[in-house]
Amino acid sequence: MALFGVPFAPVPFIVGLFDTYPIGAALRIGMDSGFWTGNFGGLQDGNAVLTNALLFSNVGTPIDGIRPVVRIPIRAITFVSQ
Repeated sequence: MALFGVPFAPVPFIVGLFDTYPIGAALRIGMDSGFWTGNFGGLQDGNAVLTNALLFSNVGTPIDGIRPVVRIPIRAITFVSQ
């Protein structure tokens, strides 16, 4: 017998923070180790996608150059701001 449907997978509450941001909005997404700034590209496979993103340390200094696409695990996100 085959089972149909998608098994229940709880969605972290942080996903609701992305509801108000349109695709392309400039966002800052924080994690424990720093924060990313870039353009919102959507949510995909449990990740927030940023385009033209730059990683900063917690003190505000850039860590690396601009990356065309970054996937940030939703479970690692501590804040989202515009």
